[in-house]
Amino acid sequence: MNERPHVTLEDVARAAEVSLATASRALNGTTRVKADLRDRVLAAAAELAYTPNAHAQALAGASHRTVGVICHDVSDPYFAAIARGVMRVAGENDLLVMLASTFRDPRKEIAYVSMLRAQRASAILLVGSGFEDRAWERALAAEIEPYRRGGGQVAVVSRHRGLRVDTVQPANRDGAAELARTLVGMGHRRFAVLAGPRSLTTVVDRLAGFRAGLAEAGLELPEDNVVEAAFTRDGGHDAMRRLLAAGTDVTCVFAVTDVMAIGALTAAREAGVAVPGELSVAGFDDIPVVRDLTPPLTTVALPLEELGAQVMALAMRDGRSSRSKVVRLAGEVVVRESTAPVRGRRGFHHTRVHAPGPPVG
Repeated sequence: MNERPHVTLEDVARAAEVSLATASRALNGTTRVKADLRDRVLAAAAELAYTPNAHAQALAGASHRTVGVICHDVSDPYFAAIARGVMRVAGENDLLVMLASTFRDPRKEIAYVSMLRAQRASAILLVGSGFEDRAWERALAAEIEPYRRGGGQVAVVSRHRGLRVDTVQPANRDGAAELARTLVGMGHRRFAVLAGPRSLTTVVDRLAGFRAGLAEAGLELPEDNVVEAAFTRDGGHDAMRRLLAAGTDVTCVFAVTDVMAIGALTAAREAGVAVPGELSVAGFDDIPVVRDLTPPLTTVALPLEELGAQVMALAMRDGRSSRSKVVRLAGEVVVRESTAPVRGRRGFHHTRVHAPGPPVG
């Protein structure tokens, strides 16, 4: 028999045809809700078997030392490294860590937060990019705010617009700007960017930072030179394949994550394009494997494990402040053999670069 899907506050509000705020107030017992609306909300909650404020109920009866970590994809080396930092600090403090992957589905993120509330987790960590989506922000806040009022701790890695919680902010914008300056210093003037979906705040910030760094040198990044694809290795492969097949005069490609850059390097090799002899490629994050690629990848190194350690420490800090704390961790440009100075390169054209078949596996 199939399990019943976990019910969130957003589900109750939708069933009762009221706003998230009204549903939350009705379930919390406030008098600021009209009787007919309260009845609709309570009826919807009963019909859906919704359990409000499970965390506060748990605190009244027992102490739980479980931390829920919600990330986009724990198999991605970026998230695995951050999770390692979380687990190190959690282990030092006798905390059990539960991991969940959303695979960049904002609905799953909301559902997992609601489930962790019901599981009575003492802290919830959101690791990874937020979404440029107002409806998602409201639905997530509707789950987080009552959880925090009940004593739960919440902290996040990366920018989550609209959430008033403790945050560890990697230098996405500044790091990308510094990378652009470094590449311009090598003589590059014509760039393309392999970007993930612009619904992700990390993509927005890194793209904006790279553009800002180019602008300092009087350079522009044409919109046609921004190729969007999945935020994965296969996405990077597909984006580079499309870029080369279309014909381009760029001398340098910036992939907004190392994982995308790995796919891009494979696509360049399949197309017979020498890196860095004919085309330079750079990434972002400095996941461990990029040092062992052929050629090793130029990138912006983030202290990934430290991001995890810091977000866990934020979730453990004593006391509640009316102001959220933001910890900013800088990145560092690391130049390796995947980029080289420009020496008379003219770029590529569709007459000499063929498009290989789709990636295998």
